[in-house]
Amino acid sequence: MTIRVLMLSTLFPDISRPNFGVFVERQARELASRPEAYVTVVAPIGIPPWPLSNADHYQPLTRLPEKERWRDLTVYRPRFPILPKIGGRFNVATMTHAIMPLIRRLHGERPFDVIDASFFYPDGPVAANIAKALGIPFSVKARGADIHHWGHAPATRKAVLRAGTQAAGLLAVSGAMKRSMVALGMDPDKIAVHYTGVDLDRFAIMDRAAAKSELDLAGPVVLSVGALIPRKGQDLLICALPSLPGVTLILIGEGPERGNLQSLAERLGVADRVGILGAVPHDRLPQFLAAADVMALPSASEGLANAWVEALACGTPIVISDVGGARELVDRPEAGRIVGREPTEIAAAVRELIDNPPDREATRETALRFTWKANGDALLAHLQGIAGTV
Repeated sequence: MTIRVLMLSTLFPDISRPNFGVFVERQARELASRPEAYVTVVAPIGIPPWPLSNADHYQPLTRLPEKERWRDLTVYRPRFPILPKIGGRFNVATMTHAIMPLIRRLHGERPFDVIDASFFYPDGPVAANIAKALGIPFSVKARGADIHHWGHAPATRKAVLRAGTQAAGLLAVSGAMKRSMVALGMDPDKIAVHYTGVDLDRFAIMDRAAAKSELDLAGPVVLSVGALIPRKGQDLLICALPSLPGVTLILIGEGPERGNLQSLAERLGVADRVGILGAVPHDRLPQFLAAADVMALPSASEGLANAWVEALACGTPIVISDVGGARELVDRPEAGRIVGREPTEIAAAVRELIDNPPDREATRETALRFTWKANGDALLAHLQGIAGTV
């Protein structure tokens, strides 16, 4: 029996943001590849009122098609109004109102059995509203900031908890994330741990020297993959660099901290050893990870970062802070080190892994359980159980 899934996600890539929500897209493609599932993706896009909509950040979004085929998926991109930075509390109401006519029309044409919300805010509360209107069950997946930030912010905490309470089932990217959800007041019996997947064919061990040569890199390399925002801790890596002579730090990601990070590197006299590359196509990440001796990401909070798993799949050990599912992943010395968010401690761990690199096959072994097949199997079973279509 085929289960008809409405996948609701404000985290989904488009032509202007090919890396945005790429793991949600990959999960959707995995589910849609199953003959037992028919998946329709609704990826709402928040656009502020004029003249804010003329900003460079929003102009490409205003030009996106409202319906398209995206890598074998049918994706709808309805718009909803937002107030940048200050209006997060209103997003549930405005998004529900904007997308409900489309959802009702699609449901009338081919009724959905279940809603799969890919992020807890605003997707989860919106899914709760739609599920009530359509009379179908829904599930929400917690990934990190949706619980750590929106689940604790006074203006949105109640909406997050309401979605968690009303959902027929919940998913968490790690055991640690599940514990955070329970601490908010969600029912542990409804929460299943649902690990991310990694393409083990693409993210694989390559010749490190050759990868460095192709990227015009030399000597020890530390790579950090993540949005350039304070929470990710790239500033701590730059502060650690004076204690790591001869080491090059490469930052992949884009965000508002870019200028501050560049200025910090200049003040510390290490700018010649820091490369801030901005956004890099996801397909190119394996080469950078293969070239790196260490992948470091000392975040203040995470669920279970995809970059952690991808690095390990390439045989590259990681240096990360004790957040989210860190201990579920770094469960052996070959995987890397868990450190405090302090430059001296970070530098010591990086130095140790550079001077005494673990066997790369043993490092990769840590990631082998994170397959997209396992991810898809678990998601299909979860949704079938909620919808009663097993």
